[in-house]
Amino acid sequence: MTSSTLFDLAFLLAAPFWALLILAPGWRFTDRIAASPLPMVPVLAVYLVLAAGVFPQLWAAVSHPDLAGFQELLRLGGGAGAIWAQVIAWDLFLGQWMYREARALRIHPLVMGPLLVLTVLLSPFGVLLFLALRAAVRRRTRKARSDTPG
Repeated sequence: MTSSTLFDLAFLLAAPFWALLILAPGWRFTDRIAASPLPMVPVLAVYLVLAAGVFPQLWAAVSHPDLAGFQELLRLGGGAGAIWAQVIAWDLFLGQWMYREARALRIHPLVMGPLLVLTVLLSPFGVLLFLALRAAVRRRTRKARSDTPG
């Protein structure tokens, strides 16, 4: 398989799991999938294949990080593909965690859906917004508990 095909495959392997988290949040199967690390495994396999082909450059970039080293790595098709697959796997991990946290905090799926879409596209923005929402919900829950006579 070419680096280009593997690059495309990384997202295609993760997309069905994102679809479950966003479009079927109340389904029991979605809860089981979100609790498992297995959805990331195929994407990580793509990463390993791509990383193996550029391992010397990848190792140089991560063991002595500097901008020039990463720019050189990203110029290689396998290097850019490996970094992409790593990002896709990490984003899926974050999405699964956000989904589980939202379910535990009873954050409505109509609120979480857009946050998860944002996380797929620009994970730092989605995660930061979710962390702010999570803090607000926890604060509200603590306040409600402290206001309850008991």
